[in-house]
Amino acid sequence: MKQIESIRTALFVPGNRPDRVDKAVNTAADVVIIDLEDAVPHALKSETRPLVRQKLVEHHGHNIFVRVNGLDTEFINEDLDELVVKSLAFIIIPKIERPQHIREANRLLSEIEKKKGIPPGSISIIALIESALGVENAFRIASERTEPNRLFTVAFGAADFALDMGIEISKAGDEIAYPRARLALACRAAGIEPPLDTPFMIDLNDIVALEADAKRAKIFGFQGKLCIHPKQVEICNRIFSPTEEEIEYAAKVVQAFSQAESSGTAAIQVDGKFVDYPVVERSRRILKMAKLID
Repeated sequence: MKQIESIRTALFVPGNRPDRVDKAVNTAADVVIIDLEDAVPHALKSETRPLVRQKLVEHHGHNIFVRVNGLDTEFINEDLDELVVKSLAFIIIPKIERPQHIREANRLLSEIEKKKGIPPGSISIIALIESALGVENAFRIASERTEPNRLFTVAFGAADFALDMGIEISKAGDEIAYPRARLALACRAAGIEPPLDTPFMIDLNDIVALEADAKRAKIFGFQGKLCIHPKQVEICNRIFSPTEEEIEYAAKVVQAFSQAESSGTAAIQVDGKFVDYPVVERSRRILKMAKLID
């Protein structure tokens, strides 16, 4: 399974708009997701696949993922057959509800990799959880280990979740606090990467609401956010990056603790705040993140 250090922003682009793929790879998004599912009408999926394949090859070297159609659709086999190429390292699979879905995806990918002479396990999976059943089974899904292991993390799709629940999403986001918490806890408990948060779709022009929404996701433990417009990228990159103050304090913590530890102390204060091993570990993660995005 391929690893990627951090995904603060993953920008969706319709698969049937290859011109937008060209523009998206020139944004500051950490990842570009070419969408073959909701963004492409059923009648256009066949003619869209070659366009997506061309862009995967053309932009080899960029972090380009593909959201394929669901495992229970008539489109999934052709999606994988056309788009599993050496330049593709990640796919996003929608409507994941059970751990069996991860096993089924692994089976399909293994068959395609073998058929095409691609090393087994080359394609990693991000499981899109967007239903009540998926949320209920979040830990079982996040814990599913296949051979080869493919599951990188999960992502939250609030629009379909709200449809399933018969609720409406508000700008305050209170109604999706529970599934956000479940997904973040599931990923941490299962030992996989933190999840990706749902796109903010209520009002693309309300930048203040987007910022607040991204901050809520970060508080729950999400590593980044799915984006549906380039204007969302800069804000989400900033929210999911450590601030200068956090970086400075983290560096101070690591240095002070290293000195204290060498003299036999493992609990100190830095700027009046208690510091022990968990605090130091978090500080090291902040410094690592800062180095990655520098």
